[in-house]
Amino acid sequence: MTAAATPLRVGLVGYGLAGSVFHAPLIAATEGLALDTVVTSNPERQAQAKAEFPDVRTVATPDELFDRAAELDLVVIASPNRTHVPLATTALKAGLPVVVDKPVAGTAAEARDLAALAEERGLLLSVFQNRRWDNDFLTLRKLLADGELGDPWRFESRFERWRPQPKGGWRESGDPAEIGGLLYDLGSHVVDQALVLFGPVTEVYAESVIRRTGAETDDDTFIALTHANGVRSHLYASATAAQLGPRFRVLGSKAGYVKYGLDPQEDALRKGERPGAADTWGHEPESLHGRIGAGESPVTGGGRTVRTLPGDYPAYYAAVAQALRGEGPNPVTALEAAAALDVLEAARRSARDKVTVTL
Repeated sequence: MTAAATPLRVGLVGYGLAGSVFHAPLIAATEGLALDTVVTSNPERQAQAKAEFPDVRTVATPDELFDRAAELDLVVIASPNRTHVPLATTALKAGLPVVVDKPVAGTAAEARDLAALAEERGLLLSVFQNRRWDNDFLTLRKLLADGELGDPWRFESRFERWRPQPKGGWRESGDPAEIGGLLYDLGSHVVDQALVLFGPVTEVYAESVIRRTGAETDDDTFIALTHANGVRSHLYASATAAQLGPRFRVLGSKAGYVKYGLDPQEDALRKGERPGAADTWGHEPESLHGRIGAGESPVTGGGRTVRTLPGDYPAYYAAVAQALRGEGPNPVTALEAAAALDVLEAARRSARDKVTVTL
């Protein structure tokens, strides 16, 4: 059986930002996967899905999708956070492998329960942590692997935006059931990256506040992690940063690496660009390349320029397709996501109680 001859049929639940901008285009661009069905009750989104993918079926409810479980090979859950656990549970019990957008659940315990169910059923359960394939993250991983920084000491990671007016919607809802706010949204990314780079965490300290008038949940969050290997991670997630800091500032015993600007893939996907359409996918201009050096600020020309590796979001679904065919590992396991949720839960407690939490 070849990927080209027998594409795996994918059902996608949700066609908002996550479904329409990220998942659908990446699934469609992956050899061996075919976007079969999109679930959305919104008629405009149904029309959008049909316009963008003429062969796709649309249904209004997840139940209609699960009624056809025997015709599908994978379900992708890109619906609001509060639905992730119940929909993933239903899919797994229907015998379907699952990809869930981050955060996979509201608690680490729920994520581990899902992982146990998937293992019991012998099914893939993967979490969409796409920013492991950001251009700057791939570049930093290589620098660390090559020993360019020496022993890493401090990792600063910022995911900052300037959005002084709340946009509303479930992501900014104050209802705990919605699992909204930046701690679980952008925080899921920066914590996951820190754990991938530097391993388990022993202590968590966090500050999480609401700054904007009318905002209902955290919009400015800082997390300090102490890793078991001694590395300190300082992680920032903010919608209220009038001046954006470096995306990464990493200090080691030999040198430091500073990188400004966000990976270009999200912006490209939002504009309707698609992977595979050009060999420049994931590339950024030289003006955004980071610098590595010691003893001088990169702003004044210190150190040398480091070419940023291309970002590669398509690699996630390519790995999922391989895993489904038994040809490779799960690219992001639910247990890895649970470890990140342990940190996020500790951060929420730290910010609430004004304490440092030991894991």
